[in-house]
Amino acid sequence: MPRSREAACRPALCLAFCMFILIAPTGPAKAQTPADTAGTTAQAAPAISPAASPVPQPALSVSLTREVLVAALGFLEPRTLEAHSARDFCLWGLDGLTAIDPTLSVTETRPEVSGPAPSPGGAMAAEKTSGDASAQGPTILNVLQGQTVVFSRIMPASDSNGAWADLVTAAMQAAWQHSATLREAGSDALLQGFFDELFNHLDPYSRYLGPSPASSDRTRRTGNTGTVGLSLGQSGRMIVITAVNANGPAWEAGVDTGERLVSVNGRSTRGQDVTTVQGWLEGDEHTSVTLGIAAKGHRTTTLRLERTQVPPETVFASTDGPFTVLRVTSFSTQTAEEISQYIDQVVDEPTPDTPAPSASKNKTAGIILDLRGDRGGVLQQAVTTAALLLDHGVAVTTHGRNPLANHIWAVQGGDMTNGTPVVILVDGRTASAAEILASALADHRRAVVIGSETLGKGLVQVIGQMPNGGELFVTWSRNQAPLGWPIQGLGVMPQVCTSLGAESLQAQLSALKQGNTLQGEAVQMARAARYPVPVTKILDIRKHCPAAIGSDADMDAARVLLSSPAAYRAALESVPDENSAPIH
Repeated sequence: MPRSREAACRPALCLAFCMFILIAPTGPAKAQTPADTAGTTAQAAPAISPAASPVPQPALSVSLTREVLVAALGFLEPRTLEAHSARDFCLWGLDGLTAIDPTLSVTETRPEVSGPAPSPGGAMAAEKTSGDASAQGPTILNVLQGQTVVFSRIMPASDSNGAWADLVTAAMQAAWQHSATLREAGSDALLQGFFDELFNHLDPYSRYLGPSPASSDRTRRTGNTGTVGLSLGQSGRMIVITAVNANGPAWEAGVDTGERLVSVNGRSTRGQDVTTVQGWLEGDEHTSVTLGIAAKGHRTTTLRLERTQVPPETVFASTDGPFTVLRVTSFSTQTAEEISQYIDQVVDEPTPDTPAPSASKNKTAGIILDLRGDRGGVLQQAVTTAALLLDHGVAVTTHGRNPLANHIWAVQGGDMTNGTPVVILVDGRTASAAEILASALADHRRAVVIGSETLGKGLVQVIGQMPNGGELFVTWSRNQAPLGWPIQGLGVMPQVCTSLGAESLQAQLSALKQGNTLQGEAVQMARAARYPVPVTKILDIRKHCPAAIGSDADMDAARVLLSSPAAYRAALESVPDENSAPIH
């Protein structure tokens, strides 16, 4: 499809992208110097070889481990959906020792007051004791290897983050010294196991990413080091441009797919492999790179571009007859801008000097937003995208224990499509931010959702950066759709269900053309649900359009609906009017 050479983004709503990041203040890490274990060469007869030196054991960075634990406890305590103490988090997390080395176990004991308190490292069997609490002393945390206690210490107050971080660090250090399995797994695995076990007690979406995967995830969200936004391929000995990222400077400069990349900074690309040339394009952000570009049958043109961080492209446009198809694979920091650029190209927008065009003069007869397989991403990008298609209204509300988690995401500014019909395709993999967009447009009767029940991920995670470069993703709020129903568990109920078979789909479309809806009862039932929704009720609602992988039937139904104004209108109106919906 044709595209503008100029930045076309005119978002109806400017929203700041807020990433909640906690960086604990850290001093320089102390070097962990292993003890000198080199063997001494004995003054013996030449025929006797020196004794082999023992292999040094890997060291655990005690200071860094403690810094991560302090930062994590401080980040978790005020943000989790339900209140928990540092004691809860740490006792859950210490089960990670057993997950890595099953010979290790963690127990609690409460000795009699008259008995002596155990000292750290004492070799005593740890057993639960019972009796009158008034006759018992403080609770003791024990780490055992088999039946031998390798660590024992009195537990601090439940809400003392620093003291609990000290305790866990010391317990990990003792376990590390006694367990070859832990040392082989490494310090990253030790923290990963701690957080994995901790988050097992919360929700399915809270998690910890170690330094390496966290770095990769940040790249996915925001882009890599500086580049120009080109994907390359090989044609014989020539390098050919196979894709141009709409978020990058090459797009702005008018570079097109199919053109040859002749040179980079004066170096010829002929005979070079794609990986090498791709590396030439990358460099520090804000540095310049000079490209030699040649279209078939034309002379080489020289372009000088500035490298920038280019988020991965997430929106891919195509046409299907008179309709525009926008496939959204995820919601990164630039998704709404990408969608805005494409919408601007296919819809005539009125200016102060020209009246709004009639529907017949629009460049497209309808927009199909394909969110099938879209697992979500940045919440604010879903809200901003909704603002491109809604005149005004609430896109989503979020509710959590932390006051900062409670938010009404309202949009206003005008529908930049001039009311062009919109259909949204979803399936059982559609989740999170994609569900927010689908529910916002459907609840405001701005789009018809076609497909199957979506995943039902209606929880929002806030990201905390740890001192070691890792990241915590902590669920801190629940999403609520504009009409007041919770997305978590329920998912989005489509107005046209394609997962019940071809016969059912045909009956639904025929009824819609007559102004009736066969899916209306299921849609109304889903919209009437209120948090908390029992699992049995969730299952009862979802069975009306079982989650499934998307198929060609979704696109077929979209064509039929967009080709029949009566059917499209009937499908829109199967959703309750926002003025008649229960107060939420």
